[in-house]
Amino acid sequence: MTERPDPDRLLARVQEEEAKAARGKLKIFFGASAGVGKTYAMLGAARQQKELGTDVVIGVVETHGRKETEALLAGLERLPLRDIAHRDRMLKEFDLDGALARRPALILMDELAHSNVAGSRHPKRWQDVHELLVAGIDVYSTVNVQHLETLNDVVSGIAGIRVWETVPDRVFDAADEVVLVDLPPDELLQRLKEGKVYLPQQAERAIRNFFRKGNLIALRELALRRTADRVDDEMLAYRRETSINTVWQTRDALLVCIGPGTGGERLVRTAARLAGRLEAPWHAVHVDTHTAGPEPELQRQRIVRALDLASSLGAETATLSADDAVATVVDYAREHNLSRVLVGRDHPRRWQPWYRSMVERVGHAAPDLDVVQVARNDDARTAVPSPTAPPTPGEWLAYFKATAICAVATALAAPLAGAIELTNIAMLFLLAVLIVAMRLGRGPAVLSAFLAVAAFDFFFVPPRFSFAVSDAQYLMTFGVMLIVALITGQLTARYKQHAEVATQREARARGLYEMARDLSAALLPVQIAEACDRFLVVEFGARAALLLTDTRDHLQAAILAAKAAAGETPVVDEGVARWAFDHGEAAGLSTDTLPGSPLLYLPLKAPMRTRGVLAIAPRDPLRVQGPEARRQLETFASLVAIAVERMHYVDVAQTTLVQMESESLRNSLLSAISHDLRTPLSVLVGLAESIRLTQPPPTDAQATIAATLKEEALRMSTKVNSLLDMARLQAGKVQLKRQWQPLEEVVGSALMATDVSLAAHSVHTALPDDLPLLEIDGVLIERVLCNLLDNAAKYTPAGTPVSIGAAARENEVEVWVDDSGPGLPRGREESIFEKFERGARESTTSGVGLGLAICRAIVEAHGGRIHAENRPRGGARFIFSLPRGVPPTVVEEGGAT
Repeated sequence: MTERPDPDRLLARVQEEEAKAARGKLKIFFGASAGVGKTYAMLGAARQQKELGTDVVIGVVETHGRKETEALLAGLERLPLRDIAHRDRMLKEFDLDGALARRPALILMDELAHSNVAGSRHPKRWQDVHELLVAGIDVYSTVNVQHLETLNDVVSGIAGIRVWETVPDRVFDAADEVVLVDLPPDELLQRLKEGKVYLPQQAERAIRNFFRKGNLIALRELALRRTADRVDDEMLAYRRETSINTVWQTRDALLVCIGPGTGGERLVRTAARLAGRLEAPWHAVHVDTHTAGPEPELQRQRIVRALDLASSLGAETATLSADDAVATVVDYAREHNLSRVLVGRDHPRRWQPWYRSMVERVGHAAPDLDVVQVARNDDARTAVPSPTAPPTPGEWLAYFKATAICAVATALAAPLAGAIELTNIAMLFLLAVLIVAMRLGRGPAVLSAFLAVAAFDFFFVPPRFSFAVSDAQYLMTFGVMLIVALITGQLTARYKQHAEVATQREARARGLYEMARDLSAALLPVQIAEACDRFLVVEFGARAALLLTDTRDHLQAAILAAKAAAGETPVVDEGVARWAFDHGEAAGLSTDTLPGSPLLYLPLKAPMRTRGVLAIAPRDPLRVQGPEARRQLETFASLVAIAVERMHYVDVAQTTLVQMESESLRNSLLSAISHDLRTPLSVLVGLAESIRLTQPPPTDAQATIAATLKEEALRMSTKVNSLLDMARLQAGKVQLKRQWQPLEEVVGSALMATDVSLAAHSVHTALPDDLPLLEIDGVLIERVLCNLLDNAAKYTPAGTPVSIGAAARENEVEVWVDDSGPGLPRGREESIFEKFERGARESTTSGVGLGLAICRAIVEAHGGRIHAENRPRGGARFIFSLPRGVPPTVVEEGGAT
């Protein structure tokens, strides 16, 4: 069954289709893991397009040496890759500009989550794909389930391996087509053993680690579920586009209807259990029909608690405004394709035989929905009175006013009796009913309609002053007048309520807009606090306290001096505020956590992290307890959090810019000073050497002075060379001369170079025989070892041992230097690698604090890392690791390998 499409939706769909027509189409081949055949399937589909005459070009395809995959490349044009200099080597990367210039109809971009080499236009390949799509080029690509951003942590917990290359889910969801490439785990493991996925030695390691059968089953389930979710979204989009208003029971989905009565929380828990057993999504909604009960504040608290509970249990929640709750629930269920509706059981009403329960009305309005009735177990002491209960004493005044207005209308019409037609007098009474409906609401309007008909009959219809009717036609007049009065009164009251609700919402939207405008211009925490205070005072009559985090995640208040001086700053409970910050949940007033607190604490959850807590002290607690108020406050807190995070990143950007400028100036200064000092120092060394050759020969005292001068000049020259090397390394001007060589030779050269400085120490080496060859710059790595050994000799007592060792790990080789000295200052294990940092700030030991900084720069230039730690038995250990790589095959004499 279909209905006429909404014109606004139709126009939006047309505009969206026009925008899509100008873009390229993205087709993703999606799989559970490597080896399932995504690239093979992509190439097969590309060849089919090639046979149909499509201009197909290969941008990037990774075959990993698979013969079956490489065979599909034949006959397809391949776009040349671009050379990018990275450190000391040239790497191949996708040529985006070349692809845009070539402009094929279809381009193949394997491994969508790939990270581009530094120096590329975009850091990620999916960003290159986005630019290709904007240019109108169709793209085929591949993705594994572990590369989706939202599933990355899940896969890490299953497989124990963190995947660092990810794709935002919005890119996956925005793809025009997703093809699931599936392979049972047993078949995939067989392909691994046959070497069709990785090389044999790599395959064995993969089977032991990532490619365990349990991991593959879990990854396959994730891929299937993610694909099913995407198909479900496509089905919902199709239903909306074609205005289908019947539920398609393609999967179980629940809708919970939360009313103002008791038992809402039990209803939510029942729905959560049922959704858990069915593994189905579920929604929880409350329909506000603008009819307040005798205790509206109690009802609001129940509704808020029930919706919060549903949200915490995984439901999508919504508060809807409408006059007809049943029609709204049915429309919501059909729009979101929710096949089951859970409703709380109504109280029996024997005195109202015409009354139909919510279950009956929903079932009658939507025969295609399954309606489940759930016992609410209401407490009679807190049950909400029925809508037909008599008015409270506070409401009687409106009925008295309605009676008075009818009496006034009768008094005004009395002098006109006989002077004007009765129909005109009837219009006067209808005007009175209209006024009552506008001013006093629905109930008094109903009363005024009956009073108006009665007064018209008694005072004006002959025989007057009697309810008797001389002409039977007046009965029709009374009936029509009553019906018109009731309809007019009800419509007027309804539209008045709608106008009031619209006015309130417009005021809230305007307040949020003004708040967002003020926050966008705020540059200081105090300015954000002032904006918060203004908004909350106007909208909720509340005071605010803004608590932001410092560098150690301690909450500190952004104090407004004027407010503090006037004593208007609310007193914040630091314990409650800390709980809200740590748990990322609201606490205090009208919440489930410390509800006795007079303040409401809302965490400031920004996109990256929680930035603080907003404490709200309302004068009237009821103003912050309704569903609409809570949603507005949460939106407001989100805006504040975003403003605080923006301010934080502005500070970070400014600090980083200053540091970069300072670093550049310091490097330039170091380079200039070192260049200017090298020549004078060389002259000093030459002069000190020439003193020994003068005639007559120098005395012993003069020779001693010359030798000391030479030694100090050489020491100063070494420091100047360190300054120059540091400046070159920081500027990236040092080109590594990598060669495959054994680590043992480099260690031996370093020990020979430091023989003098290590004369007072015994040196132990622990180098296993199975260390692999490393592609390194031997001179620079020797420099690293020399600096570490010199450092150990300087800062450890004479006679203590120094040891150097290495071990091969899975993807790297680890090298360490141990000493038996006093160890490192606690808390400064990382800072000692900074320039001009020393282990002891005031020390008689010579040095300027550049040796370890040079070590870090050299190791990081090789793609490794370095750190230091204290040994459990005393002393320090300096550890650096270098990537293993794949060494070349050594060909022995006679041709054997």
